[in-house]
Amino acid sequence: MEYYQYIKSFHLIFVITWFAGLFYIPRLFVYQIEAYHKPSPDKEILGKQLKLMAKRLWFIITWPSAILATLFAIWLLILQPYWLQQPWMQVKLAFIVLLIIYHLKTHQYYKQLQNDVVKKSSSFMRIWNEGATFILFAVIFLVVLKSAINWIWGVVGIIILGVFIMLGFKIYKNIRDKNPEA
Repeated sequence: MEYYQYIKSFHLIFVITWFAGLFYIPRLFVYQIEAYHKPSPDKEILGKQLKLMAKRLWFIITWPSAILATLFAIWLLILQPYWLQQPWMQVKLAFIVLLIIYHLKTHQYYKQLQNDVVKKSSSFMRIWNEGATFILFAVIFLVVLKSAINWIWGVVGIIILGVFIMLGFKIYKNIRDKNPEA
């Protein structure tokens, strides 16, 4: 099973690139939404460029990485099926289901924005941008600690991080309201 480590390496590489896409695409959504509210010709010029950037990120990096990370994960579980009996792995897989749901919902937002349908605010997308971060924290704690109990401390940390992020958003919004160029 010397190739197990290669499969694991590819799995990790594609997990990282998948998360990179999930971290960046909502940021592009923020810019798209803000561009949508600008006057012409800025609206059209920025909108066209941001749509292209989002399309390339989503279909060249994010979707292929999600698929490949999943395929390599399945391969790893086929080679080491006893992992499925571990409580921490079961909790991790629940978070992976949440990640897939997050990815699919993000795809809905992507399609809406590609069609100039703006249903969410840029503030919402800034908060949405943190969804993948929370899932990543939980999964990393589970994998490193290999404990279905100790991950709770990681989640407590995530909640505290979330509170600080929300406070940061509020402070940043106040600064932007006072100085739109910030």
